[in-house]
Amino acid sequence: MGYVDLHIHTSASDGVMTPSEIVRYAKSKGLQAIAITDHDTIDGVSEGLEEGKKIGLEVIPAIEVSVEYHHGSMHLLGYFIDIHHPLLNEKLKELQKARAERNPKMIEKLNQLGIPITYEEVLKVSGGGQVGRPHFAQVLLEKHYVGTFQEAFERYLKKGAPAYVDKFRFTPKEAIKFITEANGVAVLGHPNTLGLNGPNDLEQLLINLIQEGLRGIEVYYPEHSSAETAQYKSLAERYGLVITGGTDYHGIDKNGVDLGIGKGEMRLPYSMVEALKEVRNSCKDSGGRSG
Repeated sequence: MGYVDLHIHTSASDGVMTPSEIVRYAKSKGLQAIAITDHDTIDGVSEGLEEGKKIGLEVIPAIEVSVEYHHGSMHLLGYFIDIHHPLLNEKLKELQKARAERNPKMIEKLNQLGIPITYEEVLKVSGGGQVGRPHFAQVLLEKHYVGTFQEAFERYLKKGAPAYVDKFRFTPKEAIKFITEANGVAVLGHPNTLGLNGPNDLEQLLINLIQEGLRGIEVYYPEHSSAETAQYKSLAERYGLVITGGTDYHGIDKNGVDLGIGKGEMRLPYSMVEALKEVRNSCKDSGGRSG
């Protein structure tokens, strides 16, 4: 069996490549399966699935949802979701409305800081996909207000920076519910961004999330240290959580990360996909979800 990458972004959110392009690139890299996990949107999934069928690459319909969390940043991944499910689509419309309301406020703040960029410029960079902070960063970089992508976030766009505007997010419980209702498997993404004090805090958080329906944890991720990876793997095994992983690839060379291999060390086996399918099927068989 070949290798997989279960955390990928397309131009439907803040990636550079279209869904078709990312699928073809994955095929050229020798991958057997990928998951399209765009931020708060499933707009790129259908195109990815169609291209995958054409060229013989398994594409998993998925999503990455940013949720409300007071410490750091919490993202929940949903795998094998039914992209036509009414509740899922209703909730995603709410998130997209919140993004649409936030973006003009960020333009206004940047303008007040003496940076005369327009929303049309940001929209153009997005390629017509869902607009997010990386697109703002790209415009700031192209117009030479910053020297690097990272500087754009540090100086203007990260939480607490002068142009940052908070947005509406669902609670973890709400997000797990609509992922699960849409026949998806809810997985905690890259736990190292949670901003927790130590292993005990993460363990307690996992216990709480498992009670809400969490079924997995993203153990393998380019920014996880070897110690963090070992810790997350141990917790997954202790609580019977499915182990996933991926590169968080956006179509650009960010910190030396490439599709399927991360910084060169990542080789994720197809058995991860099989484990996700087992969890999904066991939930369906137990009648624990509505379709």
